[in-house]
Amino acid sequence: MTFARRLLLGTVLVLFVTVAILVVSAERWLRADLERNLATILEHQARLVLTALPADSLTWQDFSRRAGSAGRVRITLIERSGRVRADSDVPEAELPQVENHASRPEVAAALSGGTGTATRRSATTSSEFMYIAVPGGPGVVRVAMPLDQVDSAVGTAQRSVILAAVLALLLGGVLAWVAGRSITRPLTETAEAARTIASGGTPNFPRSGIPDMDAMVAALRGMHEELDARFESLQRKQAETAALVNAMVEGVLSSDARGQVVTANPAARKLLGYDADRPLPALQVLFHHKAAREAVEASLRGETVPDREVLLDERTCLLSARPLPEGGAVLVLHDLTDLRRLETIRRDFVANVSHELKTPLTSISGYAETLLADHPGEETTRRFLETILANARRMQQLVDDQLDLSRIESGNWRPSPRRVLTETALRETWTATGTPGRFDHVFRILVGAGAESVFVDPEAFRQVLANLYDNARRYTAPGGAITALAVRDGAGVRVTVRDAGSGIGSDHLPRIFERFYRADPSRSRAEGGTGLGLAIVKHLVESHGGRVWAESELGEGTAIHSWFPHSGEQ
Repeated sequence: MTFARRLLLGTVLVLFVTVAILVVSAERWLRADLERNLATILEHQARLVLTALPADSLTWQDFSRRAGSAGRVRITLIERSGRVRADSDVPEAELPQVENHASRPEVAAALSGGTGTATRRSATTSSEFMYIAVPGGPGVVRVAMPLDQVDSAVGTAQRSVILAAVLALLLGGVLAWVAGRSITRPLTETAEAARTIASGGTPNFPRSGIPDMDAMVAALRGMHEELDARFESLQRKQAETAALVNAMVEGVLSSDARGQVVTANPAARKLLGYDADRPLPALQVLFHHKAAREAVEASLRGETVPDREVLLDERTCLLSARPLPEGGAVLVLHDLTDLRRLETIRRDFVANVSHELKTPLTSISGYAETLLADHPGEETTRRFLETILANARRMQQLVDDQLDLSRIESGNWRPSPRRVLTETALRETWTATGTPGRFDHVFRILVGAGAESVFVDPEAFRQVLANLYDNARRYTAPGGAITALAVRDGAGVRVTVRDAGSGIGSDHLPRIFERFYRADPSRSRAEGGTGLGLAIVKHLVESHGGRVWAESELGEGTAIHSWFPHSGEQ
């Protein structure tokens, strides 16, 4: 049906309804039409208010009062939470006492995206009002008008048939105009929907009942759905890519054609020493190493740079770069510092173990060859065999210590701590690890208040003490004093083994807990040490959640401190 025919039929229908209202039920239908007309006007005024609403929310109360007075309507601005922000009929000081409007039917309908309509007696003014609410502004714009005028019109129609006829004719004209608006409204709403799509919002698509109009609206709706689907897919892929890049352990940098950094993941910022909120300079000045600058320049020229080892301050990285199709480049940095350090540790470990095993093996081999070739006397043979046995035991101790250290470091061992009497453990371990006739030292035990017991794995604690005692005996001359001290220290117990030996120089002190490190290598090997005792002590104490450190001065002896936390404070 064409627009002209629909308008004509609408006009005839309006006139027919007008006459029917006058004949059949003037009061009922007249009231309904007047209220519908009033609703249309109020909706129009609400949208005008929404259009003219100032951006400054502090002026909303004054604006609503002036606009309500000019339009002879009540204007209410409501937030999405239901709190009244402005009301033309309520003083600004009383706004906080106005009850929440979220449950009002017209407000709820507007919050859902539609136009809300309701008729009821106002709790604020105690008058019968018609309320029209539309979404927008702070959340909802509501316009209300008292129904006194409708009541007056209905009363007038009832009192006079002539006046009713006149009113019917006037109402027919009004209804014709409303019919015209019912036809033009879909066009307006469709245009509004198109503008909403363009701005990225959620449009409201009208339903007019006109086939041509509905076909256009259906096409517009399909276009909107397709755009939404593609945009969501693009956003999802972009988010997935960003999450993947940010989760990479390799540093990733991308730049535009001028070399300005566009993207830098957390790993890259960490390698380069830049915080998340600190801007990065251009790639041409970001790197100081010559090889890195050459790789950047080549990638910006459009060349692909394969893996190239570069230096970033004190870190060694593997850099690769590729140009981007639209200009710029992508750089990937793989941190090799830990790998290079592990390679160095592996080489040092092999060299140290080989060196430690070489001396006893050489001794065993030499004495065995002598026994086989010369057939010395019984006393000499016994002395040679004792030497061979001592070196074999030293090799066995080295292997056992290395296996213990590897087991602790691998995480396969976990302490099983329980409460252990400190003095008993200190004394029993000293007695168990002593060799009669070899050492002659003065041994003292001091246990302070609060340190009578320690929460440790018993076997691990004895192994720590055994290694500390062994070191103290080796470096303390016969007759010297060795003290085992236990005191409460904060949230734990500190166990100290102090000797009266030659002491350790300050240049050696930071490294004594490393594997195979000796402040006096010749003396340690002569005494039969493996160089792993303090490394084992460090790992055992730290496995309990504690810490270990040393204090020493040359000629003043050495104190090794081991701190163990109390139960539940590891």
